Amino acid sequence: MAKKKNEENEIVGVEIPELNIGTFNLKIIGDSPLIVHAWSDKAKQMMLNKQMKKASAGREAKDPFRDFCDSLYWLTDKPENPTMDDVLAAKFGFPVVAFKAAAVDAGYQSGVLAKKTTARGAFHILGEMAEINGIPEMREDMVRIGMGTADIRYRAEFKHWSTELTIRYNKNAMSMEQIVNLFNVGGFACGIGEWRPSRDGSYGMFHVATGAE
Repeated sequence: MAKKKNEENEIVGVEIPELNIGTFNLKIIGDSPLIVHAWSDKAKQMMLNKQMKKASAGREAKDPFRDFCDSLYWLTDKPENPTMDDVLAAKFGFPVVAFKAAAVDAGYQSGVLAKKTTARGAFHILGEMAEINGIPEMREDMVRIGMGTADIRYRAEFKHWSTELTIRYNKNAMSMEQIVNLFNVGGFACGIGEWRPSRDGSYGMFHVATGAE
């Protein structure tokens, strides 16, 4: 209970109704390969050096396997010089904010939500990273960077993947059924990761698992 003073300086009790909070788990199954691209420590250091106007040591020779390892979101400790055996034994994740963004954006685009803020405050995904169940493989892509320069990128891809999210929501704002539907639509319309539907691609698509799945 909160208290405040009225005009006569008398303490008046204010009843605060309890929030009707619920929690449920949501299993997500990938419908198209998930391409991940985490910021590597080297890339972050280069960006910081540039902002601090430090002299550059020049570009290092490209190391495809290292780039592949650096593109992953490691949940287990990352070895200093990882091998493929280390990769196969490790656990990896993906930021949960990407899943929420897909659900919220899809709800707004489809007209289910009048405002994005409606869903942003109505539910939250617990944790920072969702563990991705699947085996990462290295992929090679030709990309265009600044001024149309061509480059080769080596990133991790989960061809078959799934994950589980824990959702905490305000029952007075949205129902569990509404939230589940937002994620299902978001997986088709927006997706997550690189080259997802919301970025003119078709990767990172997913659906909410059915009872049979």
